[in-house]
Amino acid sequence: MADRAVTKHPMISAVHLESICELIADTSEGLTGSEITKILADCSLIDHTPTGLNKRSRLYNAFVLFQNNNQCSNGILKFLSQAMNPARYFNKDEIFQYRLNELNKRLSFIGLEITKEAKYRQVAAATTLTEAQERASHYKQKLELRNVHLEVFKYCNEELVKENYFHSVFEAVKSIAQRLRNLTGVHADGNPLADVVFSTTNPLLRINPLQTDTERSEHLGLSNTIKGLFGLIRNPTAHTPKIKFVITESEALDIMTIVSFVHKKLDKSF
Repeated sequence: MADRAVTKHPMISAVHLESICELIADTSEGLTGSEITKILADCSLIDHTPTGLNKRSRLYNAFVLFQNNNQCSNGILKFLSQAMNPARYFNKDEIFQYRLNELNKRLSFIGLEITKEAKYRQVAAATTLTEAQERASHYKQKLELRNVHLEVFKYCNEELVKENYFHSVFEAVKSIAQRLRNLTGVHADGNPLADVVFSTTNPLLRINPLQTDTERSEHLGLSNTIKGLFGLIRNPTAHTPKIKFVITESEALDIMTIVSFVHKKLDKSF
């Protein structure tokens, strides 16, 4: 029986090829020269300029030559699948996720996405940078892996997509104050809001029956955690220029996790 005809995938435009090559052959985060050479050979792509050019140009030239000769992008897609084969990334989870997300941002413009199993699936083509970023935000995905509360995403999704650490933590901490107002109807802010809501004599919200010293300690501990977030994050970010208040991704992830913890405690309040 004759083999089924191989589907020819559409050619990829030069601008998208350049973007893909910039990622795959990036000096610090991309494949090494020897890795590129091997995968090109494994995919039967001709590396006709192996010396004298940088990695990105070598890769781009090999891709263009294949498309010109075959009028399809099959060989390029095979290369990218081989490059993202999870077997290559033992104990390299972070670089795998980085490359996968960045590659999917670029592939989204041609209506494709590559899975964690290095398989392709069709998606609606992105038409804007925001669309592409939303599909593959490293920051947002790391928060999802931490099972961060949905209230966090509700208040700062745009900042997460743009990987804006400064404004995302600011909006996330503000979400706690707004949720306290929504739950209690109190129109205060900052520490006075927390003090009224979590009063030990006439609390508007409880996370336990407040019958024992341990329960009262837990109750006040949540109040102090909230006030700590206001003092450490919300107040400084509201009054300090972004350039003077630097927040790294690692710090932002930790802050968002604490904010998520508060929201999960509020889920159980009564």
